[in-house]
Amino acid sequence: MAINPSLLFLSLLLLFNGCLARQTFSSQQFQNECQINRLHAFAPQTRIRSEAGTTEWWNPNSQQLRCAGVSVMRQTIEPNGLVLPSFTNAPQLLYIVQGRGIQGIVMPGCAETFQDSQQWQHQSRGRFQDQHQKIRRFRQGDIIALPQGVVHWSYNDGNERVVTINLLDTGNSANQLDNIPRRFHLAGNPEEEQRQLRRLAQQMQGRSERGEESQEEEGEGEEEEEDNPSRHSRHQEEEEQGRESSSCNNLLCAFDRNFLAQAFNVDQDVIRKIQRVRGNRGTIIRVRDRLQVVTPPRMEEEEREERQQEQRYRRTRGGSQDNGLEETFCSMRIKENLADPERADIFNPQAGRISTLNRFNLPILQQLELSAERGVLYNRAGLIPQWNVNAHKILYMLRGRARVQVVNHNGDAVFDDNVEQGQLLTVPQNFAFMKQAGNEGAEWISFFTNSEATNTPMAGSVSFMRALPEEVVAASYQVSREDARRIKFNNKNTFFFTPSQSERRADA
Repeated sequence: MAINPSLLFLSLLLLFNGCLARQTFSSQQFQNECQINRLHAFAPQTRIRSEAGTTEWWNPNSQQLRCAGVSVMRQTIEPNGLVLPSFTNAPQLLYIVQGRGIQGIVMPGCAETFQDSQQWQHQSRGRFQDQHQKIRRFRQGDIIALPQGVVHWSYNDGNERVVTINLLDTGNSANQLDNIPRRFHLAGNPEEEQRQLRRLAQQMQGRSERGEESQEEEGEGEEEEEDNPSRHSRHQEEEEQGRESSSCNNLLCAFDRNFLAQAFNVDQDVIRKIQRVRGNRGTIIRVRDRLQVVTPPRMEEEEREERQQEQRYRRTRGGSQDNGLEETFCSMRIKENLADPERADIFNPQAGRISTLNRFNLPILQQLELSAERGVLYNRAGLIPQWNVNAHKILYMLRGRARVQVVNHNGDAVFDDNVEQGQLLTVPQNFAFMKQAGNEGAEWISFFTNSEATNTPMAGSVSFMRALPEEVVAASYQVSREDARRIKFNNKNTFFFTPSQSERRADA
């Protein structure tokens, strides 16, 4: 049968989508980072305490995270805790491990569409009411896509702690700085977190190089002060500000007070209050009274409205091939829940289920060049050996444990151990891997550095082995035709395997 060249080209284009974009970002920067002889499942290295929560970072200097070009942090938000507004230098995928709350994302140039229903009545009486951009509810199992440079904040309005896992794709082409994770805080006192990240950055860049740069910058600063004596009075004012308040090192604190007063059209006393940070509350603060903002009445209504809006846009586009990727920037859908069993894309009642998220079911992911999956394995069930064709995989164990094996191009097992709850493991692109749950089962979330991550199974009904001719299998592995036939066809499953009868008898 003749192959349509257009379809072939489209298939290749989809397969390698996003790869070239990642390669354009400092290709030499990650050279030799993926020459990995040993992988380790590991926990966060740094822990920064705030007034109403904690922020934990996995060491971005670890070889496996440098190989993938990502950084990972975990945040815990106590009830009535507010994560202060900030933005990052790289796209993020944020997974809600537990809890529920609300989140605001400030899309530049978009209108403030949320306002109090009684606003017009109050305005007629001379009372001003607030309005703001859209606020979304989140719950356990949600995954949220956050573009780089976009301000976001969140608030725990529930009765239990909120725990999130945040992946920052610092190797993404959208990040034009470097592979160091940077959070730009617009409020609060992020001094401790910045100190910890600076220390990790020094490890990544080399202490000697950092020392030379620091000396050069200090020398330049001295020259500037000699050339511009008027800076002296400004320094005195800054010292006075420092004495009247605790250290303040968010973005607004560094600007000249007079300039900010003109920019916001307010008195300098108001700016002084903004720049004054009392106490070391960190970047997650406790709201004295419950936060009163305009939110959707129910999460189900919000999600249904977003999907209907997306479907209407696709119909108006006449079913265009980009699958809604051209939806308006201000109304794009950024959230999807992966915890619902009915949402599973792959399901086996004896083994488990997998829910995938990519550019087709969340179009914003094509712009972020990321995707994700949430998996569940039952008692002693496993995933058959496979490899990621076009992406690195960063796995976080949500519950239980699983034995994972990872094999590199030399045929060496670079990892063969259990991944426990709360641990992280990176599987580099094209490294083969398999996993088997322990007696209590296993649940995980995986992030991929491609908007359409593709796996190639090594066994089962859609595997490379099934696609080979029987004679090739027999000759390649020096087995009989009968054994080759068993290798190809005995496992009828697509992605899973279950314990064999002999294992079950041994366990009994």
